[in-house]
This record gives sequence, structure tokens and C-alpha cells, in this order.
Amino acid sequence: MIIMSDEKKTSLESIGEFKLIDELTKDFKTHHSSTIYGVGDDAAVIQRDENTVSLVATDALLEGIHFNLMYTPLMHLGYKAVMVNLSDIYAMNGTAEQITVTIAASSRFPKEALEELYKGIKKACDIYEVDLIGGDTTSSVSGLMISVTAIGTAKKEDVVYRNTAKENELIVVTGDLGAAYMGLQILEREKSVYKANPNIQPDLDGYDYLLERQLKPEARKDVVKFLKELDVKPTSMIDVSDGLASELFHLCKQSNVGAQIYDEKLPIDTAVSTTAIDFEISPTTCVLNGGEDYELLFSIKQEDFDKIKGNPHMTVIGHFTAKDSGLYLIDKQGAAIELKAQGWNHFNEGKNA
Repeated sequence: MIIMSDEKKTSLESIGEFKLIDELTKDFKTHHSSTIYGVGDDAAVIQRDENTVSLVATDALLEGIHFNLMYTPLMHLGYKAVMVNLSDIYAMNGTAEQITVTIAASSRFPKEALEELYKGIKKACDIYEVDLIGGDTTSSVSGLMISVTAIGTAKKEDVVYRNTAKENELIVVTGDLGAAYMGLQILEREKSVYKANPNIQPDLDGYDYLLERQLKPEARKDVVKFLKELDVKPTSMIDVSDGLASELFHLCKQSNVGAQIYDEKLPIDTAVSTTAIDFEISPTTCVLNGGEDYELLFSIKQEDFDKIKGNPHMTVIGHFTAKDSGLYLIDKQGAAIELKAQGWNHFNEGKNA
């Protein structure tokens, strides 16, 4: 039993994940000069030698909150758990090298089920050339939890943070957005149909791209390589895990800037647009608030535009403005709509429950 005083309590849902982290860690002091950057970015930055740093990122996925095993194959889950963390290393402009894996599983999971999970982890390690170097396995009374810590490296001068964007710099995003969210909508729809009538087969034909983006996302290791080849160092960067609007808010808040992005510039796959319309959802809403795309959102200096212009992996969607200008989406009619960060909140009701 948790015993607390009778004073008014603050719910976790009302405060949100990032404000909670700020509140919990505000009184911690740094005791070692090797800690270059701690809480507040995609990964911690630790001095390795004079010119090199280590990057450390960790995330946990909980059954009923981050995934639903009714439609998530264990092999895919293992793969995705690794991607979630490698993406954070790439968002710091680094190279991922090792991971550790901790799992907690209830008695309903046999050894064979956990072997499936680790097949996905191994596949991710093989494709992305990272080493599994340890972790922990323990029991759970309420399902499955998997936590991965990713460790990477970068040259000290190559690390890119969230707090270094400047006014008038261009905002760039990789790939396309909204597909993972629409993949989740399809899976949730078919789950509801199955619960109503288990004899009906799921209707998943034609949704391969959207389902793969939800169940088996890919971290953008390739983009880090492309940027180096193009001789472009982003001025700020974050990965898109909680929705474009939410990530843009993080960059603006930490860099003390505003932003304008343009609806007509948002990279949306045709499959996202057509499926969103079928679900009576705005494709733009999918992009702004959907999350789990694990693309990279970054800024570049205007003089670097010609270097990335025409690159099929990158799209300029707007620019940073003065802090007091706010954050706005310019719609297709030219109207300015104030952005609100309505992405995934870890303390709301379960996302994939």
C-alpha cells in the first residue's frame, strides 16, 4: 500500500511524460565531468576520450500500453523494441553499436514465446550491426515488458542536440509520416470485429505498407550516412515517435524558437491519405498527432538547402521563426493554424490496449 499525506495530488496524466521527467530530475546534480549531457535529449552523451563520446538511450514497452499481443507477433515486437532505441541514437547523429535487453514475463509465456521475441531482436541486431551485450530477465505478474538500452558513439563535434536550432533555419523531415498511426487504426478495427464475431477473418488486404510501418518500423541509420555524404550537419534533431507536432514542440521549446510548417509540404504516402479518408480522419491529423513513425525531424542552415534539394529521403516542410511568433501550420488556403502537441501521452489510457 502507498501511504501519502492528504494534500492534493497531481495525476500523472495531467502533468504528462516530459513535465514529469523535468519535475523528478530537476534537483539532480552532475558529479562527473564525463557526463556531457544527461536528461532532456534523445540520448545521454558521455565523454569517451578527447574526441569521441558514447550515446546511451533506453525505452520500455509494456503490454497493454505500447503493444497488444492480439495482433502484434512476438518476433515483430522484439524487432520494434530495438528500433525504438536505435532511432534515438541516430537522432543524435551517432552510430549504434550495442544493446542490452531486459524482459519481464508472466507465467503465461512459455520458453518458445520468448524465443520468438529474441528472434526479432537478433534480426534487428544483424541488420543494423549492433551487438547484444547483456540485460536481465525476470518474472511479471501482469504480462510482458521489454526494455532495451542502446549504446552508440559519435565524434564529439558531430553530436546534434535538440536545443541548437536557430531562427530562419529550415525544418526537414525524412521519409513519410502517418503510416504507423493508420496501421494501428486498421489493427484496432479488426480487433473489434474479431471480438464481436471470432468467425470473421481479418480484412488486411492492401494494407501491407501501413501494417509494416506499425509492426516493424525501421530506424533511419541510412539518413545519418546520407547527411555525412552530403556534408550536412543538422543544427538540431529529434526522432518522430510521438507525432510531428509533439516533436516540433520539443525542438522549439528547447531551442527557444517558433516555427511555421506547411500542410502542402508534409510527406504523406498515398496509402495513408486514402485509408485516413476511409476512416474519416484528416491525413494531416495523422501526420501531426499519430506518432511511431521513427523518422528524423531536423533543421539545417539555409545555405545547405542545395545539398539536400531533390533528395528522395528528405523533405523541407517549413522553417523556424522567432520565439514569440508561436508554432503554426499554414494550411493549403494560406491560413495559419496554431499547433497543439496532441501526440502520444504515456500516462493516458493504453494506446494499444
